[in-house]
Amino acid sequence: MTIEQLLNLFLLFLVVVDPIGNAPVFAGLVRGAERAFQRRMAIKGVVIATAILLGFAFIGDRLLEAMHITVPAFKIAGGLLLFLVALDMVFARHSGLRSTTESEAAEARSRADVSVFPLAFPLLAGPAALTTILLTVGEARGAPLLFGALIGVLVAVMLVTLACLLAAGWLMKVLGETGANVVDRLLGVLLAALAVQHVVDGIKVSFGIG
Repeated sequence: MTIEQLLNLFLLFLVVVDPIGNAPVFAGLVRGAERAFQRRMAIKGVVIATAILLGFAFIGDRLLEAMHITVPAFKIAGGLLLFLVALDMVFARHSGLRSTTESEAAEARSRADVSVFPLAFPLLAGPAALTTILLTVGEARGAPLLFGALIGVLVAVMLVTLACLLAAGWLMKVLGETGANVVDRLLGVLLAALAVQHVVDGIKVSFGIG
């Protein structure tokens, strides 16, 4: 695997996990809490989210086989889902695809421990991230080096995510809500292009084009 491919994988996971976009949400969830509690929630949430994503990486393709879903079909469906997520990012909207719904947010505010819900799921290991894992693992299965690189890149992204959550207060001071939305919009454009490519690839394989 080349450096360029590793970088592309890193950027892809970075976009769908969206540590910069989730930092303000996390800051709001733990606002007013002690620093030690905020740090504990960030670490626990990232560890749980990483476990969920790694679980999908190892059993995701088998799950598709058990449900009799072909990889091209999943590429098309996954690409469409990622495109919807990209639209949310570009227009700075909050939907159940990449954030909590209003009722879920209200429930989260009443919880003492936000590490599992809503931090680990659906904020970090949400539908977009899980879909991306399944799409990329399908291509890496049978190639141990590629699969190992994928796992390594995923862990690296989750470490970046942890750093962003731990520095959430500082990031909000530097970027502000508008700055975070600008970064999200730029990443959303990249994700939209990747999503369209998944759909195109799925259609090509399904219909034997090219």
